[in-house]
Amino acid sequence: MEEEQQQISSTWPPPPPFWRDFTPENIAQIDELRKDQAEREGIEDTSKVRLEGLPRGLRNLQPPREPADGVWRCFGATYRLNEELPRLEESNIRRLFPNPEERDQDGKHFDRALILKRLAKSLLLNFLELVGLLSMNPEAAEQKTTDIRDLFMNFHHLINEYRPHQARESLISMMQAQLDRTRAETDAIRDAKDKADRVMEGLGSLKIQDELVSTLGTPPKKDVWAYERETWATALGDS
Repeated sequence: MEEEQQQISSTWPPPPPFWRDFTPENIAQIDELRKDQAEREGIEDTSKVRLEGLPRGLRNLQPPREPADGVWRCFGATYRLNEELPRLEESNIRRLFPNPEERDQDGKHFDRALILKRLAKSLLLNFLELVGLLSMNPEAAEQKTTDIRDLFMNFHHLINEYRPHQARESLISMMQAQLDRTRAETDAIRDAKDKADRVMEGLGSLKIQDELVSTLGTPPKKDVWAYERETWATALGDS
């Protein structure tokens, strides 16, 4: 057990041993069990069926439940189901802008850009003050470095509040690029089809013209028996 825990926590662990359970026979068997369970429960999507009491060889084929505490580990790192931006107070950092609960209460929009500009100016001012203190009284610079640290942490925290907006805009940009690429490919296919249609029409008209030329240019063949038929017809008519 200890060796398995070390493998799971290592940087590049080996493949988990339960991959051997994913045989065609086991997959077909669990699919059949899911279908039967779905029919009994009236569920259309078999992927939402949760099977209980599976034999040992089929347990690994069913995805595990979500962790009760919402925390899991992957490659030694800890992740949470609900990723939340930690509060500054949890890290003993002085907050220099209003909390999310206190914003927009007076009817004014919370302007993050304006707050970021103020923090940037405060950083420059505190850095100049730090340089002055270091030149005159270095022992008194500790409080100023703490102020600069708080400014940097607030600046970084406020920028991180843009992450959901950035993710949303990035997704919109990716979907728009995919849509534009699909439209360009569709237009290229249509252009190729139109070009092929024009070529086929041109080839068809050339074939008809060749047939007309060959038909009109070739003299009709003489009937070698025409004179004999005409002579016999005249003779039979006289008699």
